Amino acid sequence: MRRTLSVLAGLIAAVALWEGYKAVGDPDGTVVLGTRILPRADDLSMPHVWDMLRRLGQPELTGGRPVWQVVLGACLFTLGITAVGFAAGAVVGLLLAVVMQRFRIVERGLLPYVILSQTVPLVALAPLVAGWSGNLSFGPYPWQDWMTVAVIAAYLSFFPVAVGMLRGLQSPPASGAELMRSYAAGWWRTLLKLRLPASLPYLFPALRLAGAAAVVGAVVGEISTGTRGGVGRLVIEYSREATSDPAKVYTAMLGAALLGLLVAALVSLLELPLMRHRRRIRVVTM
Repeated sequence: MRRTLSVLAGLIAAVALWEGYKAVGDPDGTVVLGTRILPRADDLSMPHVWDMLRRLGQPELTGGRPVWQVVLGACLFTLGITAVGFAAGAVVGLLLAVVMQRFRIVERGLLPYVILSQTVPLVALAPLVAGWSGNLSFGPYPWQDWMTVAVIAAYLSFFPVAVGMLRGLQSPPASGAELMRSYAAGWWRTLLKLRLPASLPYLFPALRLAGAAAVVGAVVGEISTGTRGGVGRLVIEYSREATSDPAKVYTAMLGAALLGLLVAALVSLLELPLMRHRRRIRVVTM
C-alpha cells in the first residue's frame, strides 16, 4: 500500500510540476548565455496533460482505432521483447556475480570491464549488433529484428544485477562464513544456505533497476534498428506529426513510461513472497 501511494504521489507531483512550469514558464524557453536550459512552455512543445489524455481516446487516424489501443498493442509487443532481454540479462548478471564472488582474481579482472561496458552509447551499439546478427541463424530459423532488440535490452539489464548480486553475496559477516566452515560446509552449500538468502535485499532493487533498464534498451533498440510493432517505433512515427498534433507524440512516450513502471511493479510482486519467506526463516532461527 505504501508503494502504491508513493507511485500515485509521484505521478501527481510530476503532473503538478509539468503544469506549473507550463503556467509560469517562458514560451520561448529560458536561455542563459546563449544556451537554453529550460524547454519552451508553449502548447506545441508542452501540451497540457489533459490534452494528452484526451488524445488517447481519439482515433489514431480518421476512422481508425483509438490511440490508446494502438499504444497498448505496441507496449505489449515491447513488453515481450523486454521480458526476453530482462531474463537473459538477469541470468548473465547472476552468473557473473557468482563467479566473481567465488574467484577474487576474476572479480579484480572482470569487474572494471563490466562497469566500462555501460559507457558505450546505445545509439552506436544498436547498429553494430544489428550488423553482426544479420549473418546469424539458428538452423533453418534466421535471426529476427526483435532478437537484436532483446540483446540490447539484456546488455543494459545485466549490469545492475551483476553489481547488486555481487554486493549481496559478499554481505554475510565473516562470522557466518566461519560458522559454515566449522560445519565442514563446502562453497556450494555455503552459497545456497548463507550467501543467496543474504543477497535478496540487494538483488531485488537491482532487478527493479534492470527491468527499467531493459525497457529503455528495448525502446532505444526499436528506434535505432527500426523494428516495427513496438512503442519505440511508435515514438518515431508520431514524432513526424509533432507540429500538427503534439499531444499524439506524448501518448507514445506515456506508454513507454508506464511500461517501465509495470516491469518494476512485476519485479516487486516477485519480491514479496521471497522476502516474507526470508523474514520467516530469520524469526525461526532467532
